[in-house]
Amino acid sequence: MNQLVLGSITHLKPGDRGCHALVGSHGGVYTAAAAIDGGVASLICHDAGIGLESAGIKGLSLLEEMGLPAAAVDFRSARIGDAAHMLARGLISHVNGRGIACEVTPGMAAAEAFAKFQASQSLPATPGKSLGASYREGRHDIAVALDGGGQSNVLAVDSASLILPADAGAIVVTGSHGGLPGGVAANAVKAPVRCAVFNDAGVGIDAAGIGRLPVLEARGIAGLTVAAQSARIGEALSTYETGVISHANRPAREFGAEAGRSLRDFVRHLVNHSI
Repeated sequence: MNQLVLGSITHLKPGDRGCHALVGSHGGVYTAAAAIDGGVASLICHDAGIGLESAGIKGLSLLEEMGLPAAAVDFRSARIGDAAHMLARGLISHVNGRGIACEVTPGMAAAEAFAKFQASQSLPATPGKSLGASYREGRHDIAVALDGGGQSNVLAVDSASLILPADAGAIVVTGSHGGLPGGVAANAVKAPVRCAVFNDAGVGIDAAGIGRLPVLEARGIAGLTVAAQSARIGEALSTYETGVISHANRPAREFGAEAGRSLRDFVRHLVNHSI
């Protein structure tokens, strides 16, 4: 079977079914669901600093239920969003039961774990087995109260990949990590939004978990992250509801973003400032 090294699970193609994949994405349930839908035979992802309620590796259990071996790379050993770095430098932090059966263990080099998965007899999950809507990433509107009465909507997307060109000028709260996928500046955000919020994925080695922020700053876009321990990565509504700001670029700081501030409070301030 073939191997795939991808900056994001969203880069899977229909013809990739049956491949063993190593991706720069976090190990949350949405990543796992996308891997199952894409028909991978095994998955190595990033643990994203583990985070609130172990959201950064929660997908490993879902993959286990579907009979797929999976493991996560330690955020302190390799950059999130950078699959090549994960393959070259990554160390495994967590493994599901199927992965352990392939003789993959915590502390093992990601490259060795990847080779063991490829040598296994693992097969893709049964086609057509539905995971349900709760495992699908989505777009949501958040109603934010205005000081003068009424409300204004803020966009929430579970994955930054769901941002559309039509979202230009919007305030966007995402469930995505703040790393720069593939190290490509164009991947920071797909539209010239007013403000974009991410999860810092524990920040990790080379401050990779906040790598989008300086790129967004250069484009004049306010960018900030919430602490991984304050919100579930992969879930935009969790980012908004419980997120606490950990890092902000200059445009975001000019709007009042600062470490320790509730994201919900900051968004309300920003919406009213914009109005």
